[in-house]
Amino acid sequence: MAYVDGFVLPVPKARLADYRRMARLASKVWLEYGALEYRECAGDDLDIKGVVPFTKCAGVKRGETVVFAWIVYKSKSHRDRVNAKVCSDPRLKKMMAKDPTNLPCDLSRMVYGGFKTIVEGKA
Repeated sequence: MAYVDGFVLPVPKARLADYRRMARLASKVWLEYGALEYRECAGDDLDIKGVVPFTKCAGVKRGETVVFAWIVYKSKSHRDRVNAKVCSDPRLKKMMAKDPTNLPCDLSRMVYGGFKTIVEGKA
């Protein structure tokens, strides 16, 4: 079954368009290097009673929203190969080097992990 990298990240609402531009480039790069799927989603319905909301997990501050994202690979070893290529891609290096203090998000607040698929359903 597939292997998935997932992350949750607080993003200032005022910088969401900037973040989206950054994410579009990242999506293009990951898919070029072999990722099967790349999705980034901005929070919409986040105030659900009876559960721990993403806003709490992500430590969202006033004026921020949550981005929930995942990247799908064939396997963990496939993920490792794709990510090695992604990490050395000059387009992403250039984007990150422009002004790392002016990114549209604080990457140190990102929650991230790799996940083995245990159930897979498709329509």
